Amino acid sequence: MPGMSQRSLDLTNALVVSLFRHSLFATSLLWFSGLAVALMVVIVATKLIMRFNMSPDGIAEPRARTYLRWGFGALWLIDGILQFQASMPLGLANQVVAPMTTGTPGFLRSLMEHGIFIWNSHPITMAVGVAWFQVGIGLILLVSNGRTGRWVGGIAGLWAALIWLIGNGAGGIFVHGATILFGWPGATLFYAIAGFWLFVKPATFREQFSRVTLRFVSVVLAVAVLFQCLPSAGFWHGGNANAMTQMTTYMTSIAQPHWLAWSLRHVGDLSALMGGGFNIVVILWLLACAFGLWRSAHTGWQWPVRTLVIGCVFFWFVGEDTSLFGGLATDVNSLLPLALLAWCASPRLRALEARERRIQREITSSAGAVVATFGSVMILFASVTMAWASFAGAETTLFLAQNGPASATSGPAPTFSLVDQSDKPYTLGEHQGHYTLLTFLDPHCWTDCPLLANQLAQVRAKLSANANLDIVAVAADPYHEQISDVRHFMEIHGLEHVKSFYFVTGKLAVVKKVWSGYGIGVTMKPTDKMSIHSDFMFIIGPNGQLRWVIPDDPIASSSGQASAVSELVSLLTSSGVR
Repeated sequence: MPGMSQRSLDLTNALVVSLFRHSLFATSLLWFSGLAVALMVVIVATKLIMRFNMSPDGIAEPRARTYLRWGFGALWLIDGILQFQASMPLGLANQVVAPMTTGTPGFLRSLMEHGIFIWNSHPITMAVGVAWFQVGIGLILLVSNGRTGRWVGGIAGLWAALIWLIGNGAGGIFVHGATILFGWPGATLFYAIAGFWLFVKPATFREQFSRVTLRFVSVVLAVAVLFQCLPSAGFWHGGNANAMTQMTTYMTSIAQPHWLAWSLRHVGDLSALMGGGFNIVVILWLLACAFGLWRSAHTGWQWPVRTLVIGCVFFWFVGEDTSLFGGLATDVNSLLPLALLAWCASPRLRALEARERRIQREITSSAGAVVATFGSVMILFASVTMAWASFAGAETTLFLAQNGPASATSGPAPTFSLVDQSDKPYTLGEHQGHYTLLTFLDPHCWTDCPLLANQLAQVRAKLSANANLDIVAVAADPYHEQISDVRHFMEIHGLEHVKSFYFVTGKLAVVKKVWSGYGIGVTMKPTDKMSIHSDFMFIIGPNGQLRWVIPDDPIASSSGQASAVSELVSLLTSSGVR
């Protein structure tokens, strides 16, 4: 209703969830099966299956690289499975990414907003694509030690860097109060670093991975110390003002295992009691790890890696709540990937040779080739569908989530004769062979009605110049129904040049009959600035019969408007508008 607040989107809207799951588990799996069988025929016929994972570099893969590949392969697989959550299509862009635009520089915010627009314009396609893309990366990294794994490692690194920049707002480095305990500098930064190391040549990995990675992590921890020392971070406060206490209080409000909630509460109570003392312990831990990791690149110390891993796992539980609950978790957050990266770079693993195989190499080669085939098909399918969606018309998903499906109907449309914006008589259905898209607008409204009018203009722009369609808006304001009122509305909202657009009005008694005939409730007092009225659109056939009744509580975002326009164009063209 114009003048009223917008309804919030239900992230688990039953219709959207049904569409998402069907696309995820029915349509996608059908494509995977067909493409994977075709690809398997090719690799068997060319005997590539016998050479999978059998390259000299793959057989001699350093132990550290094996564990790095397995560890991040498992994390990518987990992240892909997290994308299967029902709230992802509607929630990821609006509830996860959008809040992170606050405080980011203009260039980065514009990139993030563009990403949000693309996602919200194609939430089903993008959610399905991201899910299978990441599952495919995980599967291939787990089974491929050769060229395929190297290239997928590079793809994973680039994808992680893209997510880090656009999806995570550069890991939240511009967010007020950033701290490594709550997710800074972003999990995907460590995914990107791991992907880079998995892509480089094996010789380069052996020579430089441990030293460079340990020093990189050391620098990250040193910067984390600076952030942790800032008073604005909130860790020097005592009581309920302590940042850790506030975070644990928030996290325990999310449904999770009892033992985890119990642990969080007690850590929150401890940090409230200790205040700045708790922060001093954190700072000393970070300083010790930063110093030790920098030195261990040459000294071979193991204690810094062990100290970092233990601390990361502890704070992953009590500072990041494992990041697996709430319905919109996209990854395991930053501390676990950080610990894994540092552990794989440890001096102990650097000195170990390739891992001994306990299963016959030919068996693992064939099995790995089958898994990698399915993983490759997932990546290919997801890449094509996401790229296609970026250039295709908007999905109707946001419209359906906000308004529900349109209702097909039949029966005669109540006819009327009023006066249009040019002070000329207009009778419903007066243009032979034309369909009518009918709605009701308050010419003095500045909230929903301009959005509805913008939808109508976009719908007309999507149709051919000679489309057999009249777009009609009936004035829905008992105190501002003059022709001057509708002309002013059309002028300020750019509707004068919309072809076959009629904003009609008339004597109040006559207009009220039109409202009543279409079930449009209009409420307004003389002192009100605008009316409150029902938001509906009607598609009427050339024979004067109602075809569709469309509830339309408009969404202000550009992607939401595009979703509504897509639904209206689809209904009109399916009805016979050409």
